[in-house]
Amino acid sequence: MKLSLKISTLSLMMVLTGCMVGPDYHRPKETLPLAFKEAKGWQQAQPQDAEQKGAWWQVYQDPVLNQLLSQVAISNQNIAMYAAQYRQALALTDQATANFYPTVDADIQSARNGTQSNGQRSTSNSHSAKLTASWELDLWGKLRRQAAEERASAESSQADLANATLSAQSQLAQNYFQLRIMDQRIALYQKSIAAYQGYLRVVNNKYQAGNENRAAVAQAQMQLQGTRSTLLGLTWQRAQLEHAIALLIGKTPAEFSLPAAPLTAKLPTIPVMVPSLLLQRRPDIAVAERSMAAANEAVGVAIAGYFPDLTLSASGGTSASALHNLFSLPSRVWSLGPELSGTVLDFGATRASVAQARAAYDAKVANYRQTVLTAMQDVEDSLVELNTLGDEIAAQQASAQAAMVSAQVTRNQYDAGMIDYLDVATTENSSLSEQQSLLQLQSQQWVNSVALIAALGGGWHAPNQ
Repeated sequence: MKLSLKISTLSLMMVLTGCMVGPDYHRPKETLPLAFKEAKGWQQAQPQDAEQKGAWWQVYQDPVLNQLLSQVAISNQNIAMYAAQYRQALALTDQATANFYPTVDADIQSARNGTQSNGQRSTSNSHSAKLTASWELDLWGKLRRQAAEERASAESSQADLANATLSAQSQLAQNYFQLRIMDQRIALYQKSIAAYQGYLRVVNNKYQAGNENRAAVAQAQMQLQGTRSTLLGLTWQRAQLEHAIALLIGKTPAEFSLPAAPLTAKLPTIPVMVPSLLLQRRPDIAVAERSMAAANEAVGVAIAGYFPDLTLSASGGTSASALHNLFSLPSRVWSLGPELSGTVLDFGATRASVAQARAAYDAKVANYRQTVLTAMQDVEDSLVELNTLGDEIAAQQASAQAAMVSAQVTRNQYDAGMIDYLDVATTENSSLSEQQSLLQLQSQQWVNSVALIAALGGGWHAPNQ
């Protein structure tokens, strides 16, 4: 009879331990289109959900860019912060998992006491050693929910780290391409200044000889000084891009410099994946989804507050007045028993806690869906811009070429004495402006190609490709 009672009790405890209150997590379904709206004419990619993105920037085939971006994950202090937060989240996960197991505490004390009565002083010694063990049974799944919440939070922290890394890498690549195009723009202005200085000498000589008026000299001077002023503006803009790159690789501006050089990178052809794969690839979507999962588990933890906690505890030890008798049989003491604790009346505090957890979960769901929508917009925006930029650059190249021909014709006409210098200055300024506009469009094209790769989650090739 006693044996059957024990078996029944043990079976009941096993059933209770398997119970979990609160909702199980299911990721909300998102209705996504089968293709991107602006992906007409783009090559279809064949990515894999679990692929490692790797060094996506190597598609540009620029050794300097490769060397710079390899330092981001190592030296960037913002990334170092997220890495530390991820380690902290892993430690919290281990701590939550440890709650499944009993805890054992040891307490050893030794004291010497003295008393004085009627002029007589007496002293005594006391020694004790005690072990205490306690184990909270997970009757309602609270501990499992807490562990699942911490795991989801750790995965969210890991995705935060990936998102910060991708963001820093893409920002550096964009700054690098802007800087290289800035080098070309500066070189173009320097070449123009050298030409304008020559024009000013010619005009001034003609003025001294009485073959040109003072207005032409002033026009040539204005053209030269205006170009110098613009060049100075580009110079400090380049310096700021260089400073931004230094910060992204964890250096001070004084420790880093990037000499002017031609842009040798190759603009890649970027294939576009199916929209649904963004849900597995984008780290910001992973952050939102794992945060949503953690919030769901928090609802279960809050609901478990309605139910009592059952803790099994045991203690044993010895006490004696002499240290050598501390572990003798007569001095041993022990205790064993369960403890059932729960809130009898909290005036709605638990109900409010559950409502708060549910509201927090609903907020995470809304944030997840908004993150998915934003990701779709990011890709569509980059696609339409790159689609348009190709044609825009081709048209601008034709315009810049025509402006250069026009400037050459007017220079020849001026040298032949057919026109005034004002016509030369006008066509030269137009030619310079058209060439600068072309370089700005090319800079935008490079920056946007990086933005598209980042919007796609960082690369697209599967490991076996």
